[in-house]
Amino acid sequence: MDFAEVDCMMQLVVDPERVIPVSAHLSYHSWDPYSVHASFSVKGCAAVNWLFARDLLAEGMVRPSGLGDVRIWPGGAGQSGLVCLELSSPEGRALLTVPVEVVAPWLGRTYHLVPAGFEAASLDLDSELSWLLGEVT
Repeated sequence: MDFAEVDCMMQLVVDPERVIPVSAHLSYHSWDPYSVHASFSVKGCAAVNWLFARDLLAEGMVRPSGLGDVRIWPGGAGQSGLVCLELSSPEGRALLTVPVEVVAPWLGRTYHLVPAGFEAASLDLDSELSWLLGEVT
């Protein structure tokens, strides 16, 4: 099973003058080739897990991307070198920033594991369907 992981620090933007450091763990697995798994934690609080499209992250590093729960865009004036990640849920909204130099090399490794356009070839649909149907193989 091939995977790529990175642990990094992100900044939770509370307001323009106040940010809170957030530990983040991003992981990508070849058996789930369309998804980025992200876990965010702040000292003393339970981790929060999100799942979003790898292509959404790639596109968001160069132009505003996403609708609804996850939006990603490159940092603007005063934020060059950052990627902005906005997560929305019924419980609230969070704006996180992370340096491009942290995310870009990791994202590149994910595309080395499963190149763009070859995600479907990495899926074992027969096994997944058997598991979903409760069949023993």
